[in-house]
Amino acid sequence: MNIRAMVDDEVSRISEIIDHCRSMEGPMLPILHKVQEEFGFIPESAKQIIANALNLSRAEVHGVVSFYHDFRAQPAGRHVLKLCRAEACQSMGGEPLADRIKAELGIDWHETTSDGAVTLEPVYCLGLCAQAPAAMLDGDLHARIDEHCLADILAEVRT
Repeated sequence: MNIRAMVDDEVSRISEIIDHCRSMEGPMLPILHKVQEEFGFIPESAKQIIANALNLSRAEVHGVVSFYHDFRAQPAGRHVLKLCRAEACQSMGGEPLADRIKAELGIDWHETTSDGAVTLEPVYCLGLCAQAPAAMLDGDLHARIDEHCLADILAEVRT
């Protein structure tokens, strides 16, 4: 498939999503979620297409994409590890665990390991405050994270 055909296909897929969600009240967030579901991230080109369809500026769409942490500008790794950064998790040792994970993976927040295995993202509450610190790996919650749990999580993302 040549470059032009790929671009046309991307525009077509984004347009179909917009057409499907346009009649919803407040359609921008559903459109962005569907685009990310379709592509694994929000392509830069999608921002202008969405803006045009919703009679908004590209800056308004970009502002929403950059405000919400769940939207990505690049494809995620094979695994997505979200670490809770809320106060309860911080007070129960979340910061040293986060530092150790970042050091072991060799990445920082919103980055993906060079082998594409894992993307590390902060999240600001997983609802497990009484079982802090907490993490989510590929949608599965992990509570009361400690050194042993951390070793298991890191082993899982490396396989």
